[in-house]
Order: sequence, then structure tokens, then C-alpha cells
Amino acid sequence: MRYSILASGSTGNALVVGTSRAHLLVDAGLSGKQIEAALQEVRISPASLDAILITHEHADHVKGVGVLARRYNLPVYANAATWEALGDALGPLRPEQRRVFETGEVLQFGDLFVESYGVSHDAAEPVGFCFYHGEQKLSLTTDLGYVSSRIKEKVAGSDVYIFEANHDVEMLRMGPYPWSVKRRILSDVGHLSNDDCGEALAEIIGGERPKVYLAHLSRDNNLMELARLTVQAILEENGLRVGEDLTLHDTYFDRPTRLDDLGEAPAARP
Repeated sequence: MRYSILASGSTGNALVVGTSRAHLLVDAGLSGKQIEAALQEVRISPASLDAILITHEHADHVKGVGVLARRYNLPVYANAATWEALGDALGPLRPEQRRVFETGEVLQFGDLFVESYGVSHDAAEPVGFCFYHGEQKLSLTTDLGYVSSRIKEKVAGSDVYIFEANHDVEMLRMGPYPWSVKRRILSDVGHLSNDDCGEALAEIIGGERPKVYLAHLSRDNNLMELARLTVQAILEENGLRVGEDLTLHDTYFDRPTRLDDLGEAPAARP
């Protein structure tokens, strides 16, 4: 299984996950042209995509979905509540391109399995995803106000965690946002702080020595180094040594992470 976080942050989000038999785009919150450029940078042809999956309807996750779906004749998967909330935001799509899944359902694309799970965010029915290829597992956990015990159980055992570290609480409180926006971000349907991220990961990570990507960082209320240091400090306070028990990685709003490959795995399903 191979993957790259093509973009991450409030200005746009996209992830590509694939195997030798299937490639999926998860969200497309940049323009179609920008997504194409990011895919080409990590040497994945947009024409090799099999589908687009949508976590929720916010613009920073769907901006380029319609363009890419039409250009490459791709099916688009979202749950029914998300489709309803999207309305005409994606532009014209053929009926057969509109695919509906139920939250919690497992979808199969070649030898890649995808399981959705519900998260708490101010959207119609937002989800995260777990991807499985044989015994390999990658989980995407962003755009949520808190991490429930159910989510911790769902994503546990991942080889790769893409996990939200949106803001530093003090930077947010002292920053320029209106109080109504600050209150939304800090709420149970908002976004995870650096501390929230570290505390959740400390409970989730076991002995799998995973790669952890800190995602969806705010450009106004966070710093990459601050997020990394905060999460690392909490993990190490809980006996997890960064560099030995896990590795921490950055994500970027303006460029993709390098294409990483977990290698081949024997066929299995979750």
C-alpha cells in the first residue's frame, strides 16, 4: 500500500491511497489543476484513479471533486446526508457517478478495502476512513471535535495514522478570529488541538511502531514545530519514544508529502 497526503489544512485537503491494483483519491479540496499537479509530483497519474471518496461537504474537502470526476470519468462516493448537503456544489455529474455508502460500510476496490466511521464535526454526516491492504492499515482521522472511545478502537492498530493537530489552544484564544469562530473550533464539533491529538494518540498507539502524520494544521493558530513538539512531549510523557516506538511526520498545505510505500501484503479483508 502506498500513499501521499497531497494537501492538508484549512485551504484544502486531499489524500491518495493505492496498491498495484487500485488508487483512491480521498477529498479534493484544491482546484482540479492543483490536485493533478500534486499527483504528478508523486508520480501517480490522475488517469489511474478508480474513485473519489468524500469525508464531508465542506469546501476545503470538495473544491476540485466535480472537475476531476468529470475529467477522468470517476465515481464519487459519499454517504446520503453528505450528498444532500452538497446540493449542486460539485456541478453536473451523471447519475452513475454518484455512489452512496452507509457510514460503517466496507467498500472494496481491487485489493484495497475501505471502512468509514462517523466523527463529530459541524457537517451533515462526516466520516473518517480506515484503509486495509492485507494486514496493512492506514487511518484518516481529521475534522473532528473530540476522539471518542469508539474512534480510538476503530483506528487502533494502524501502520499509518493521519491525525488532526489543528491548533494550539492559546494561539487560538489570543488570535484574530471572532469569538463565535473560536468557540466553534474549540467545541465538540470543531477541530482537535495539538494537546487533543497527543493525548488521543497516547491512548491509541500500541506496539505497531506506526508512522504518524500531523494533519489539518491551522495556518493562523498553529505552527508546524509547535504541533510536533507538543504531541511529542505528550507521547513521551506516556512512555512512547518518538523515533523508536513511532515516527512523527509533517503535512503541508502547499505541497504533497513524499509517496511512501508500505510494500506488498497478502490478500485479506478487515
